[in-house]
Amino acid sequence: MDEGLLVRVGAGPAPAGDATGKRAAIVRAATELFLAHGYQGTRTEQVAAAAAVSKQTVYHQFGDKERLFREIVLGTTATAEAFTAELVGAFADVDAPADVEPALRAVARRYLAAVLNPQVLALRRLVIGEAGRFPDLAATYHREVPARVLAALAEQFGTVLRLDDPARAAADFAFLVLGRSLDDGMFHAAITVDVEATADHAVDVFLAAYALRARE
Repeated sequence: MDEGLLVRVGAGPAPAGDATGKRAAIVRAATELFLAHGYQGTRTEQVAAAAAVSKQTVYHQFGDKERLFREIVLGTTATAEAFTAELVGAFADVDAPADVEPALRAVARRYLAAVLNPQVLALRRLVIGEAGRFPDLAATYHREVPARVLAALAEQFGTVLRLDDPARAAADFAFLVLGRSLDDGMFHAAITVDVEATADHAVDVFLAAYALRARE
């Protein structure tokens, strides 16, 4: 899998008999298959074959296909956690007004690159496509991934940039950075985006609206 998508499944120890990493192999295989073929288009037999394990091993590790699907989707919240940590780090050295712009540019570029990762886009399409079948899963994914990142942005905008309405500022920033590129990416399997130029333009517009209220 592309390193842009992190999947962490299961907080506790793996079931007995997983000494050879069968669980991890199943997760890798199932993630690739679900992203490529969707939930309905992926069979447990395919996952087992791709992971080089028996179908019974898949059931032993995860119970059934639905549970495997749910655990993988929720396991990708590790991607949001990693980005949130990067975001906090980017603002850690903001000590003066001159530090704000480079921090915002770094965050915007990383944010756009992360969201436009082909597997992240594929996962988003998958979750939205299955929202009718698994509405609770879609809601949880939204809360734990895009909403979590917005909340982290808002926290930094409030404590570091000292903006009056950090939640609105975070929403504005996210839309400026992601807006058109994310929309294009959701409808096209392959897109080409100049991440640096797109992110920098978004920051220019954001600074024009908010810079005078940052660290007065």
